[in-house]
Amino acid sequence: MKKNLSLVFAIISLFSINNTFAGNPDRIGQAGASELLINPWARSSGWNGANAAEIIGVESMNFNPSGLISIPNTEILFSRTTWLSGSDIYINAFGIAQKIGKDKTSAIGISVTSFDFGDIQITTVQNPEGGLGTFSPQFTNIGLSYAHKFSNRIRTGITLRVVSESIPDAKATGICMDAGLQYIADVTGKDEDKSKFSVSLRNVGTPMQFGGDGLTRRGSFESSPDITLSVDTKSASFDLPTLLNIALSQDFYLDPKHYHKFTAAGSFVSNSFAYDQYSVGVQYSLKNILLLRASMIMEKGVFSSDNDQQKNIYTGPAAGFTVNIPFGKNRDKSFAVDYSYRATRYFNGTHCFGARIIL
Repeated sequence: MKKNLSLVFAIISLFSINNTFAGNPDRIGQAGASELLINPWARSSGWNGANAAEIIGVESMNFNPSGLISIPNTEILFSRTTWLSGSDIYINAFGIAQKIGKDKTSAIGISVTSFDFGDIQITTVQNPEGGLGTFSPQFTNIGLSYAHKFSNRIRTGITLRVVSESIPDAKATGICMDAGLQYIADVTGKDEDKSKFSVSLRNVGTPMQFGGDGLTRRGSFESSPDITLSVDTKSASFDLPTLLNIALSQDFYLDPKHYHKFTAAGSFVSNSFAYDQYSVGVQYSLKNILLLRASMIMEKGVFSSDNDQQKNIYTGPAAGFTVNIPFGKNRDKSFAVDYSYRATRYFNGTHCFGARIIL
């Protein structure tokens, strides 16, 4: 009873917090640090995030950190994303998670995501064509997560994230927090059919503001033109893209030996500074060696041909696969390769490749 009350309390608390931060379509585009909304991981990208209820390991730090506890022992994950293929923008992500504690009921993890924008020509008012060299913006976020399993059904997690955006003469830094809960039930009455529910609140943190020499100007007094001084120009602060994620998933085993598994999942995302989103997806698993998935993301205007209604670069569909190779004496370790493709309105889609080791 106490555990059930704790679950209800946690859900109500998350909804209450979301109502405090909840926005409306009129606020679209008013938040910054939108890179926090970009998923850098291959497996969950193929799901369009619909698998938030059952997500585990390092990738869970991007959706619901409570899934961190579900790894066997140690997980190491790397991914590289070709974002909007043809734009020459790449995303590199690395993470490691480890179970801790005497009974292995807790886990910690760290993830690093970095954006590579390539070299951009330096231009000024006097030199609009460039020729002054190049610079490269640096967008990086580092997350530290902790998850704990209270029982076989309830696990929670929290992530503390540092967000940094910079160019050579200006920088903005912020801190935000993610918190989540996963609940595993059995609505079918069969132990092998796993029903999962999750709720998470993401990107709750301090406003960010740019500062640095790039916002400094030199001026002089009209009465004393020989005297110059530096004046700092304050930039406007901006909020982080806070959101609430609620997700469900259901596993179905198609044979007595559990060689074939079908998973259906869906999620709802309430954005404070964007349209709300719905994601649905399915996955087929063959002996947990070959996994195929496809999904669809939906929001207002995503299927519209009117440019004024389109607020998302993605057009909806995504797909991917995983090849999982077990090894070790008891075949309890594995090496996996992940791939996903997300269709985009412009450029040639987003491709993501990942590699993971589970020890």
